[in-house]
Amino acid sequence: MKTEIIPATEIQAAFEILQKGGIVAFPTDTVYGLGALAFDNSAIESIYVAKNRPVEKAIPVLVGDLKDFEVVASSIPEMAKRFAEIFLPGPLTCVIPKKSTLPPAISSTNTVAVRIPNHSDALSLLKLAGAMAVTSANISGQESPVTAQEVYEQLNGRIPLILDGGKTFGGVPSTLVDCTGETPMILREGPISLEQLLSVL
Repeated sequence: MKTEIIPATEIQAAFEILQKGGIVAFPTDTVYGLGALAFDNSAIESIYVAKNRPVEKAIPVLVGDLKDFEVVASSIPEMAKRFAEIFLPGPLTCVIPKKSTLPPAISSTNTVAVRIPNHSDALSLLKLAGAMAVTSANISGQESPVTAQEVYEQLNGRIPLILDGGKTFGGVPSTLVDCTGETPMILREGPISLEQLLSVL
């Protein structure tokens, strides 16, 4: 497979690949992500293959707008709504109850991790494509890429397209917080601390 790098503004080309069941890499506010349409099970499975990702690891969903949480969630806890109002778009991923129609390749559990990235190129793509299953655009276990060239060095020949939006300004994966219990539980440390989360509840 030939891997092409094009400017991130050319989202129509990326959208056409996604519609045909393909996967594309693109910049977010944290690191570069590798994504497929959220309801395309076989495309999501190809993310696992491209990354050598263990199949038991769930893949988060990125959406372009708060109302799109309803597309992938069976219900939205009040805690998650509050976090989303304050911290999204931004480097926070909320684990919430999963809609049963989401494909099994996203998560084998009854939850889904959802985020709105604070990046204009990513938001443009998400508003065109809808909800996307997205994880960092790297070989599993290796450094998360912050430039299109770093994606290319790891995934050349494994994916068809990289949208080049320059260096990402975050560089650290998002904070992952479980919003399904009585109190928030941090599953992965990131830019937003537990103290910041608790302060808005």
